[in-house]
Amino acid sequence: MSDDCGAEPGSPLVRTLRRRTRVGLVSGGLGAYWPQFPGLLERLQESARFVTERFEEMGCEVVDAGFVSDPLESARAAEQLRRADCDLVMTFLTTYLTASMVLPIAQRTHTPVLVIDLQPTEAMDHPNTGTGEWLAYCGQCPLPEVASVFRRSGIPFRSVSGHLRDENAWARIGRWISAAGVRGALRHGRHGLMGHLYPGMLDVSTDMTLVSTQLGGHVEVLEFDDLRVRVAAVTDGETADRVALAREVFTLDGSVDEDDLAWAARVSVGLDRLVADFALDSLAYYHRGLEGEIHERLGAGMILGASLLTARGVPMAGEYELRTSLAMLIADTMGAGGSFTELQALNFRDRVVEMGHDGPAHLAISAKEPLLRGLGVYHGKRGWGVSVEFDVTHGPVTTFGIGQEADGSFVLIASEGAVVPGPLLEIGNTTSRVDFGFDPGEWTDAWSATGIGHHWALCTGHRAKDFRAAADLLGIPFRSVTGPNAL
Repeated sequence: MSDDCGAEPGSPLVRTLRRRTRVGLVSGGLGAYWPQFPGLLERLQESARFVTERFEEMGCEVVDAGFVSDPLESARAAEQLRRADCDLVMTFLTTYLTASMVLPIAQRTHTPVLVIDLQPTEAMDHPNTGTGEWLAYCGQCPLPEVASVFRRSGIPFRSVSGHLRDENAWARIGRWISAAGVRGALRHGRHGLMGHLYPGMLDVSTDMTLVSTQLGGHVEVLEFDDLRVRVAAVTDGETADRVALAREVFTLDGSVDEDDLAWAARVSVGLDRLVADFALDSLAYYHRGLEGEIHERLGAGMILGASLLTARGVPMAGEYELRTSLAMLIADTMGAGGSFTELQALNFRDRVVEMGHDGPAHLAISAKEPLLRGLGVYHGKRGWGVSVEFDVTHGPVTTFGIGQEADGSFVLIASEGAVVPGPLLEIGNTTSRVDFGFDPGEWTDAWSATGIGHHWALCTGHRAKDFRAAADLLGIPFRSVTGPNAL
């Protein structure tokens, strides 16, 4: 799949490569037709090859279980796909087939299934269409049958109907493949949690067991000492190289102290080694520290390195915000960026919500070259050093986060708006002005009522449908704010 938030060509920030999305495919039709209508099977198999090629063009790893004609062949295909451990299984209805040929695939693979029916062209050539030719167009014929059996079996049903060159249908299929990429990233992900909870932020506290049971993957508990020993091993030459990288990626404000920049660069190199040594796909962190000792200095020196890693596809969130680092990973997997964000102020004159954060940010979605600003104090945190400042790319955006209900269940939450130009804070924070299309106070009330928590990810593009699809494949609820009274 494409990733439109990757580094630009020639950028010094090389994206981290993730496991490719693994899609299973089984195509089928009713075997009784083959002796009756010579050439029909070959035509349908040609359509199946076209579909496989389109999936491969999307960057997927395709596990093609072949073309099935009866329930026995379907059972064998289901076993092959079960062993393949796919992120999503596609069942391609090329013509009529019985639900008994589809049900084993959904039951035995233990993987979400998307049923697709793509007829050869946008319409039949009726004067030149006989029964054999018509049967190539009736892949949608068994769709209600399959949907009914899925419902009776307690299996979630999803489908896309169209024709082979129907770009609207392929866009809808692409949304499900993107969601499958999220499912794969979470199932196979390793998520670091380093330090301790910001005192008093009860909403931030997240049960690690629930992350693994509901979303998948592994939460690795780290100590700031794991970072300390790696930073201590960084050489002066490595630090100088990282300072040079910072100067290439950022505009440096005159407030940046050279010693603070060198320390942030040294921490950045150590942070890279921490991520590599523990094979992390994301990290949430916080440490308070005392009186300038080493752990306080490490916590204060994280912003540069965390931002560089986030831009490379390893999201970092401060304030021990595990659910937001996971939301950032989901957004980044979809190519939507995802920058660590909270409310900053409401502008009722311009009808915008100002949001952003101090600390790590997703550099790949900055409206222009990001700025490094020196700060003598971090508000609400100990320490001092350099911080990132920018505005997210102007245009469509989506706020996105993971909430948690009273029973412990997670919910994906989103709201679509647009980043618009205007005056911004210049205090070493990311800050964006977001217009949600209605009163900013009413939006804030509706957004807070979702159960979102203090932080979320600010993502490029209108992504609510994408996040809804991801929630569907993950088997968790989705909630959207589209107006003052909409949840």
